[in-house]
Amino acid sequence: MPDESVVTAPRHGLLGRSSAMVIVFAVLISARFAIVGADTYWAVALGRDIVRAGAIPDGIPFAAAPSAGWPNVPVLGELIFAGLAQPGPVGIVAAQLVVDAVALVLLALGARRAGASDVATAVAVALTAIGALSALASVKMQLFSLALFPVLLLLLRADHRRPTHRIWWVVLVIAAWGNVHGAVLLGVAVTGAYLLFSRLRHRPVETLAIGLASLVAVAANPALFQTVHYYAGVLTNEAARRGTELWARPNPGNLFDLLLIGAGVVLVVLALLSRPPLWEVVSILGLLVGTVSSARHGVWLLMVCAAPAALRLSRRSQAPVTRLSPTVPLVAGLVVLLGGAGLLWTRQDALNPSGSPELVNAVKSVAQGEAVLADEPVVESLSAEGVRIWLSNPIDAFQQSDQAAYLDFASGAVTGNSEALLDAAGVVVVRTGGPADGLVSTDAGLAPDRSVAGWTVYTRVR
Repeated sequence: MPDESVVTAPRHGLLGRSSAMVIVFAVLISARFAIVGADTYWAVALGRDIVRAGAIPDGIPFAAAPSAGWPNVPVLGELIFAGLAQPGPVGIVAAQLVVDAVALVLLALGARRAGASDVATAVAVALTAIGALSALASVKMQLFSLALFPVLLLLLRADHRRPTHRIWWVVLVIAAWGNVHGAVLLGVAVTGAYLLFSRLRHRPVETLAIGLASLVAVAANPALFQTVHYYAGVLTNEAARRGTELWARPNPGNLFDLLLIGAGVVLVVLALLSRPPLWEVVSILGLLVGTVSSARHGVWLLMVCAAPAALRLSRRSQAPVTRLSPTVPLVAGLVVLLGGAGLLWTRQDALNPSGSPELVNAVKSVAQGEAVLADEPVVESLSAEGVRIWLSNPIDAFQQSDQAAYLDFASGAVTGNSEALLDAAGVVVVRTGGPADGLVSTDAGLAPDRSVAGWTVYTRVR
């Protein structure tokens, strides 16, 4: 006799009413908190340089610190970002919201295809959105990965249920992903877990071929086999070594990290209780370790857990599943776009979070072509507007000593590296009252020239 407590959801993959409402609400909340953060405008600046020169430059052309020989892997992502930023910051913020909606819809479809009920799917997607609010609301280069990772999960889970030659689409996803963002490495790791712990014993020859092709696909970019050096630099850069900046561990004192921890605990427990296949267990545990070491990995952990968590909730739920028209996602998308645009209209700080046009113009007038040492995130806005800077993201493009000097400067640490960097700078821009401001204000060779929009511009005393 079948267990009557189990709710069997239709496997057509359509969004239910509850799921659609949760996705709309989640994206509207993301719009309310949307902000263009660090790790964004350096890509815009590089993309514009590539378009202007008609070729990929050697190193970082807008930075004074040595960077020659750096293999530029995510060229396609830089070009896309440059295009999105053409109408101004609103372009990349709008793109972020669209990708957020796509990612949440794909996660909901994945849960429904696994057999989860609409209500359970809505709960799992809501928990994912809450825990991943920082990733959904903060515009960064990982924007592309937010959509591509759920696509990868859909392909792997579909092949786990019924292995077919469609698994080769995974190779194409990885090849495209590798051209836009470094999180493709996590995608390769999850793919490897599936191939090793699920598919290998059934179709060994084809599975080994897919694994090899996936590894080669990571290098299907302009850097080719220099891609290995690129990712070695990403994983061993000074910020990653120190566990700071984008590589910081989850901090319970930070609201977004607290939401990540709370939602993550619930989703991980529910996912493991659903008794997922071994490859998913390995993926969940691996991403859990990664999240503990760096909060930036938390969004991928939540995404992997969403479908099995929804399935577990379905087994405890008696809620009926409502069949709706395929137009629901389209209507939901329109509501998200219109509502998001309205909210962004009232939050102008989201459009210029890293420096107002007045600040950029003030720095240009003071610098007069001289390299500017600036704090994050304004340093990237300056580079995108044609100002020559000392160093910024991608930090792994520079020498380790220069990386250390810049991180010491940004944190306000008085070290030989940071003092040497200040001695070489003629113009310094820091957030007023921030850690770097405390360091710069003690340098007798620098004096405040002007304050604009919460930032102080220091110039060398002649």
